[in-house]
Amino acid sequence: MSLLIHLALSFALLSILAVGGGTAVLPEMQSLLAHQFGIDHTQFVHIYSFGQLAPGPNMLMVLVIGYQLAGLMGAGIVLLSFFLPSSVLCFYVGRLWNRFGESPWRRAVQNALEPISLGLMASGVYAVGKASIVSPITLTLALITFYLILKTKLNPVYLILSSGCIGALAMHYW
Repeated sequence: MSLLIHLALSFALLSILAVGGGTAVLPEMQSLLAHQFGIDHTQFVHIYSFGQLAPGPNMLMVLVIGYQLAGLMGAGIVLLSFFLPSSVLCFYVGRLWNRFGESPWRRAVQNALEPISLGLMASGVYAVGKASIVSPITLTLALITFYLILKTKLNPVYLILSSGCIGALAMHYW
């Protein structure tokens, strides 16, 4: 099967599975990229980190993945495959959803989907953290950054950039 077709089908499936947002499919995306496309965990974390720092939606990181695997055509295919199916699905489900108004069935479905979405997002955070925390230095920086994000009003972008710079220096000199 052509690489572009394989990319389109893989990212379309990830799009449909992205209940709760793109973070929900990070573990599956990481596994898929490692097994089928040869992108290892370290490369995935670097691409994900770049997506977090770039302006706009953080899941635009899929463009980098597509570009790395198949150039500009791959970036375009992955972009459409990842965002179009879920957008179309959300449009039609949203229209149907509004017809149910405040029915008990609608509230039951929403209540059921909330913990599922949270669990999937937590698994995404765990997958990225597991691949990123590779030494005591990275663990310490992750904990300090997490604490500062929770307890201060500092911009997370600056905290992440600072942690990255400190981590690069620390890993280089120790």
